[in-house]
Amino acid sequence: MMAKKRYFQRNIDRELLLWSKDADRKVLLLRGARQVGKSSAVRNLGAGFRYFVEINFDDADEQLKNLFQPGVSPQEICMQLSALTLTPIVPGETLLFFDEIQTCLPAILKLRYFYEQYPELHVIAAGSLLEFALEEISSFGVGRISSLFMYPFSFDEFLSASGKEMWVKAYTEASPENPLFEVLHKNILKLLQIFLLIGGMPAIVADFITNQDLLRCQRQLNDMLVSFRTDFVKYKKRVPSTRINEVFKSVAQQAEGKFVYEKASVQSSNRQIKDALELLIMAGLVYPVTHTAANGIPLGAEMNTKFQRMFLFDTGLFQRILELNISNILLADDFKTVNRGALAEIFVALELVKAASCYSPTSLYYWQREKSQSSAQIDFLVQRDDKIIPIEVKAGTIGKMQSMNLFLKEKHLEYGIRTSLENFAKYDNIQVYPLYAIGNIVKR
Repeated sequence: MMAKKRYFQRNIDRELLLWSKDADRKVLLLRGARQVGKSSAVRNLGAGFRYFVEINFDDADEQLKNLFQPGVSPQEICMQLSALTLTPIVPGETLLFFDEIQTCLPAILKLRYFYEQYPELHVIAAGSLLEFALEEISSFGVGRISSLFMYPFSFDEFLSASGKEMWVKAYTEASPENPLFEVLHKNILKLLQIFLLIGGMPAIVADFITNQDLLRCQRQLNDMLVSFRTDFVKYKKRVPSTRINEVFKSVAQQAEGKFVYEKASVQSSNRQIKDALELLIMAGLVYPVTHTAANGIPLGAEMNTKFQRMFLFDTGLFQRILELNISNILLADDFKTVNRGALAEIFVALELVKAASCYSPTSLYYWQREKSQSSAQIDFLVQRDDKIIPIEVKAGTIGKMQSMNLFLKEKHLEYGIRTSLENFAKYDNIQVYPLYAIGNIVKR
């Protein structure tokens, strides 16, 4: 008999539990890229119900999908599903889960009626290419459906899954005025370097925690890349899957600077490359970081989409695409080696996304001086309350912070943040956060 897979707790579990206990809850849509753990999180929540019914539309036949046609009430649907699964569907006792719902547009359209006509029943839907399906629906359940956005494991979650919850507590409570003990800082950095290499995909994290075998994880990451590339044929017909694959690879290759369309493919027009890039962003596999003038908030008010950096959604998959030497990164004690191919910068971007609210997608921004003879650039800008917080990802001494000092002076800001392998520290108007704690900036 096959052993049951162990479930590692995720931060989103708290939000799912709160939703389940809310008397005024709406139908819930769990959104995110494929293989980030959506189905596992819902099943974990379902274990707390008396009954759990899961319908996977990837495996459903047309007869089942026809249940969701107009004119069929939610109660009728549930009666049929109960008979089909031999499981009672009882309001307050059953969690009904529609997985891969993007393959059945009538089921997506029916979700609003579950809220309007059967609000006492707990209903969650999820799908790995859900954004494509939602784009085809002109009006979709406004005010009747809630969304939660899910991502791969954060470093916090990885440490907690590794039994290091107290380490997370320690650096979450630390600050530039109250740094960690150096020995603890060094121990966390060792696990950070491992996390940079394996990334946050749940299957890879679980395998590493179970087997402690980095080479095995590299092989599994290679297999995962193949599966993602195979999925590209499902994206859309207007862009060939080979073109999407070229752009996907080019995003990794161009991570150290502005994304240039002409570098992505010599055989494609900018229109095709842009279309492929938009599909990858919609699928949750690429995160854009957009230039903004940053003269005030919101940061998006002065963004310029002609200047964007593009980052892959996982550092493990990124380093496999570039075929980085993992032993060099694992043994490195200098920032330049750890940041090979902009690995540390990608990590910071992902941690900022994962630490922000899961109730809405997070936009990322950067700044560069717009004068032709200037190379000043700030890697990330974060809006916290009514303040702009600039972040530079670099090994520093204070003398190397020319761009930061220029930005602080030009925008009349009190302080900026440098993040690298250093412990927490503070130097005049520069606050230092270690890479692993950059999520502290946006956590609530």
